[in-house]
Amino acid sequence: MKNNQLIYGIRAVLEAIDADQPINKLFIQKGLKGELYKELESAARKNGVSLSYVPIEKLNRLTRNNHQGAVAQISPVQFHKFEELVEQVLSKEKFPLFLLLDGVSDVRNFGAIIRTAECSGVDGIIISKNGAAPITDDTVKTSAGAAFNVPIAKVDHLKDAIFYLQSSGVVVTGATEKAENEIYGLDFNQPTAIIMGSEEKGISPSTLNILDHQAKLPLLGKIGSLNVSVACGVFLYEVVRQRKN
Repeated sequence: MKNNQLIYGIRAVLEAIDADQPINKLFIQKGLKGELYKELESAARKNGVSLSYVPIEKLNRLTRNNHQGAVAQISPVQFHKFEELVEQVLSKEKFPLFLLLDGVSDVRNFGAIIRTAECSGVDGIIISKNGAAPITDDTVKTSAGAAFNVPIAKVDHLKDAIFYLQSSGVVVTGATEKAENEIYGLDFNQPTAIIMGSEEKGISPSTLNILDHQAKLPLLGKIGSLNVSVACGVFLYEVVRQRKN
């Protein structure tokens, strides 16, 4: 059954997974047993659905209905398949612009980033299936509806997505205060992907090691970093500035 973008009940959630519904998160009651539960768990893992095992009290807070130990949060937008999105964009755009998010977890930051991405001509946003902020009503509201206009793809591993982009001729640049060079020395008049890190940790070290470039913004005050959505806007509009000149 559905209620305010929730699906509850093991069979109902199974049907949603089989129908390829865009599920943000699946909550399963700790300690559940039985064949139907095993079928649900297997289907979720096979389809890359993010799983959390929670106490029954959590599920009772999500819905007062008979959830049978399983509640799924449905995304208000449909996700795109990563490789299909990349190939479609590359076939149409001479200098495509992709945006990757490495662990951005706040839904309002995510919404603000989506809004800026839409305004700056981003061709596709790529996030990880695990650890990324879900697309909720708050995300859509903060994006001012842009979440319906920018293609968004989920991937199992962000590093694999980066390798795929690089093998397709896309230059991947990471935004990090650890970089030696500022963004203004880079050339964005080529196929480009910008990657932004999480609010707390930034881009993971293992991901930084495989990027084509790392770049930072000049910070002239006493605070050592910008909000990720603000920094993302500055990076994207430097791409816009270069391409309009």
